[in-house]
Amino acid sequence: MRLAVTILAFCVAGLLALGMVMLYSSSMVQSGTRYLLMQLLWCGLGLVVCAVVAACDYRHLKRVWWLLLGGAVVLLVLVLIPGIGSERNGARRWFSHFGLSFQPSEFAKLALMVALAWYGERYRRHMSSWARGILIPGVLIGVVTGLIFKEPDVGNALVLAAVGGCMLLLAGIRLRYFVPPAIIAAVAVGFFIYHNPMRSERIYAWLHLEETRQSKGMQGYEAMLALGSGGITGKGLGDSSQNGFLPFHHTDFIFAIIGEELGLVATLLVTAAFAAILACGLFIALRAPDTFGLLLGAGVIFLISLQALVNIGVVTSALPNKGLPLPFISYGGSNLLLMLTLVGLVLSIARHSQEPASLAATAEEAGSENPFARRKTAPA
Repeated sequence: MRLAVTILAFCVAGLLALGMVMLYSSSMVQSGTRYLLMQLLWCGLGLVVCAVVAACDYRHLKRVWWLLLGGAVVLLVLVLIPGIGSERNGARRWFSHFGLSFQPSEFAKLALMVALAWYGERYRRHMSSWARGILIPGVLIGVVTGLIFKEPDVGNALVLAAVGGCMLLLAGIRLRYFVPPAIIAAVAVGFFIYHNPMRSERIYAWLHLEETRQSKGMQGYEAMLALGSGGITGKGLGDSSQNGFLPFHHTDFIFAIIGEELGLVATLLVTAAFAAILACGLFIALRAPDTFGLLLGAGVIFLISLQALVNIGVVTSALPNKGLPLPFISYGGSNLLLMLTLVGLVLSIARHSQEPASLAATAEEAGSENPFARRKTAPA
């Protein structure tokens, strides 16, 4: 367990350090130290929150899940109201006051995962039924992701829905109940994209990158140029030529600048770091002392890993363009604060974890067993 925690903390610290370096390197010509100073401010706040959350007992969240979820829904509604939420590039996703911006969808991710983890533990004996296993948690997921979808923020809505689905599967719902709603939801999203000109053009640009490199496909095309020009070891810090052509090079496409300045080696190390976070996080979650910790820890790790996967997939043109930040690296205070809070939750779960041999016995006594715990059987 200590090894898993050490590797997790080392990978997160390494990604944070790389993010600060690349943020300054990619934006120093256009913006000087502005982005770096703002990111350092958010990082400092996030580390404090991470330490406080890690020092507390994650099980206290069971008592306030309804407050977190209710607050998240209220914030998601308020941000859609003109005059309260700020609109940028046709989307209303931010509260902007005193020079700072906050995305309520980031808080909603945490609130929904806590609510689903509580629900999965509270009704774990009934998760195989249609009403308890699909209908009720499906409504919770639908309300939160629907409001995020309305902003519109399709990428975050789909990622959060996928994480919620994984948590429900881990909680024990039946595949025959899960698959039909998942297919219906996928068809509905496809229908929406097909009839939405902006998003359908993104799909076309992804499929015809060379043809659309002067229009919708410019970001993907310039990102591929940046990755290709970096070679194995890169051009060197501060020597990027694409940061003047690649939009959002300090946020959604910072992975391309890493590839250009530090090369293929650095991009592989970043990918390996996220793979290590996934492995260590799941190891910790599977050794949680209760089902709540198991589901919450798994949801947290799924969210971090899936967001990283989508970002890297977009930058490498393996996926259509969708603006999602690269965890711990991309510029963005709300997401960085959320990610560090989630790391604190995983560390809190690790502090209260037990060895597999004693886990089952404790779970039986407490009446809240981890379904993945190995039961110790008495010799015949």
